[in-house]
Amino acid sequence: MKQFFKFMFASFLGTLLTLLLVIFITIGTISALVSMGEKKQVKLKENTVLLAKFDQPILDRSPLNPFENFDFMNFKTNEMLGLNDVLNNIEKASKDPNIKGIYMDLSELNAGMATVQEIRQKLEQFKLSGKFIITYSEGYSQAAYYLASVADEIYLNPEGMILFKGLNSQLAFLKGTLEKLEVEAQIVRGPNNKFKSAVEPLMYDKMSEANREQMEKLLNSAWEEMINAVSKSRNIPIAELQHIADELELSNADKALELKFVDKLIYKDEMLALLKEKLGVEGDDKIQSVSLSKYTNAKVGDEKMSRNKIAVVYALGEISGGEGSETAIGSEGISKAIRKAREDDKVKAIVMRVNSPGGSALASEVIRREVELAKAEKPFIVSMGDVAASGGYWISSNADYIYAEPNTITGSIGVFGVIPYMGKMFENKLGITFDKAMTNKNADFIDVMVPLSEFQHKKIQDEVVKIYDDFTSLVANTRNLRQTYVDSIGQGRVWTGIDALDLGLVDALGGFEDALHLAAERAGLGTDYRLYELPEQKDPFQQILEGMSGETRVRTMMKKEFGSYYSYFEYLESMAQMKGVQARLPFYFTIE
Repeated sequence: MKQFFKFMFASFLGTLLTLLLVIFITIGTISALVSMGEKKQVKLKENTVLLAKFDQPILDRSPLNPFENFDFMNFKTNEMLGLNDVLNNIEKASKDPNIKGIYMDLSELNAGMATVQEIRQKLEQFKLSGKFIITYSEGYSQAAYYLASVADEIYLNPEGMILFKGLNSQLAFLKGTLEKLEVEAQIVRGPNNKFKSAVEPLMYDKMSEANREQMEKLLNSAWEEMINAVSKSRNIPIAELQHIADELELSNADKALELKFVDKLIYKDEMLALLKEKLGVEGDDKIQSVSLSKYTNAKVGDEKMSRNKIAVVYALGEISGGEGSETAIGSEGISKAIRKAREDDKVKAIVMRVNSPGGSALASEVIRREVELAKAEKPFIVSMGDVAASGGYWISSNADYIYAEPNTITGSIGVFGVIPYMGKMFENKLGITFDKAMTNKNADFIDVMVPLSEFQHKKIQDEVVKIYDDFTSLVANTRNLRQTYVDSIGQGRVWTGIDALDLGLVDALGGFEDALHLAAERAGLGTDYRLYELPEQKDPFQQILEGMSGETRVRTMMKKEFGSYYSYFEYLESMAQMKGVQARLPFYFTIE
């Protein structure tokens, strides 16, 4: 018996110690993450260089959640900076006497084309201050080189290379998978919505001719913008750039130097020595540097708190009902934010930053109504990010003025519905059958275990037709266009910002700061205003507790393991969560 109590006590003590250890580790982790979220003012020394790396995803708004990019495998957090702070920090650095220049390490670049374009334009403004921009990398992707081309000097590792081959886009098709699973995707599209190809991966095993046409138009427009910028910055004729891309001539670093894509081939230690020379740092003295992320907490001059506010409403992600999140638009959450800005007497104008492929047509209309009400009382300007298509365009259409970047993907005026029929899969693959009793002959309407009848299909088709007519009518009225014309450029087709301007879908090419300046001008504020960001972000501690959920950890690990292929999981997930008639981007794709 003594042995029994001895082992029982030892087991209890071991469990208690383990539990206490876990509690201490958890408390320590939370404390560390909270301290990461605290904003400690950064004081710079003279002769400091601003280090810009863009290896983490660049959202439109800096997240407060420490778990947003927390690496559970290595137990550390990776700094993420939103476009709002990136632009603000570059502007601040241009006026900061302690900042002598910007050093960009572009070994990785994790951002959409319109976002990269907006950063590049801001860097062009920075150069007017007379301060230098230099960039170094072991290898440049096409997007990274497009950004690097703004620099005064571009350096490359002697064994590195530059990817310069033109743009391509790859789409994934699931028709074969559905056939193997015996799942039928019952598709309903708007009239003549041949370009509304979000459903094509469920119907075909390759692109339709209409989809190929719009993809090639989209890619050519984006490529033209890129090579025009590179040609101007590097003084290389456009025809020569096209030849270099066609013949894959940038096969090695020596060729990149020969063709004037870079200024010198050097190793990292030589790059640091060159930077020391540029800064006037002697001997073993260290280079004073500050990361773009930490520079957010640096103060330059006296910051005055104005009573006037310009509300910035961030509408980011797919559109659905409910509250939403920082990366997903909820009709209730965004409507509440717009209403709050409208009812605040100190808010003199509203800028809505839209970065969305669309989603629920109903949720889009709920948000649009709030935009309409706010516009009636205050200047309301929209700034489009990488994507503002379909539902993203729907919620933008009522604005006083719409800005888009040249490479913004927008338009996609069209609607569709998808109702999967999964009865055969359950019966033939799993051996599960279903039976039912009904009170009315169509009580099984939109039941995934039963195929749609011809009558039921027509009912959905009628609703899709009505919503498409509502969509084209809305755009015609808000943009002062004929509805027949809107239909001719609609039909689900996407356009770049450049094309959208020519077609009358947007008012000007420009970025987030252009939208802010116009909002201030129309409100008669000059520079006497401060930004009021909505929806308000949750307290970091609350987000930490929410972020410790199993789902957050699993998603973070999946992103790390799958890498770029994680996007396909997100695509499947979004398709599975669609409810009601959809107004969303006609395809899921990446440009390389």
